[in-house]
Amino acid sequence: MHNPKRDFIKLAALGLGASALNAQAQHAPKAAKGPVLLTVSGLIGAGNRGAFDPQLDQLMGKHQVRFDKAHAFDFAAMTALPAVTIEPTLEYDAKKHVLKGPLFSDVMKAAGVKWAANLSFLVRAIDGYGVAISAAEITNRRFIIATHLDGQALALGGIGPLWSVYEPDRFADVANKPLKERFALCPWGTYQIDVTAG
Repeated sequence: MHNPKRDFIKLAALGLGASALNAQAQHAPKAAKGPVLLTVSGLIGAGNRGAFDPQLDQLMGKHQVRFDKAHAFDFAAMTALPAVTIEPTLEYDAKKHVLKGPLFSDVMKAAGVKWAANLSFLVRAIDGYGVAISAAEITNRRFIIATHLDGQALALGGIGPLWSVYEPDRFADVANKPLKERFALCPWGTYQIDVTAG
């Protein structure tokens, strides 16, 4: 049976799919050293990748993500930003863990976002979960985009490779809730953020 996807893989393996591979490379960020982990769109700066591509941006397409330009971060770009640590009690094992990563606001500023009180951030996870978080909430709760858990890089297939998270234990209005209700604003497997105003 004819399978177009397998034909593409065969062509690429034979070096005959160069034009298709070049098209894919156009969507990689300039100076990327590894696979893109986070794509930020909306009210950003100049961006470092082109528009949403319905053929190559399959997961974003399934999640109804569309953009004319975006800023893409690989692991090296994320870990090059100043990191902070938090120690929340996680809902999964009810134990304190050390999470490390850059402040959410610093990642947005690196994407060219002009931080303002009226901004909203739609944070999407690889499993389709999405939540809108206000700039005030992000600032007040000191959200980070975690890259590491207890000194190890977060894994795809676990709660990574990136996790938008804060430390609920530090805030009485959240710490008083049952553990499983404290992380509603914290999509693990964060892979896309859309910035809007209003």
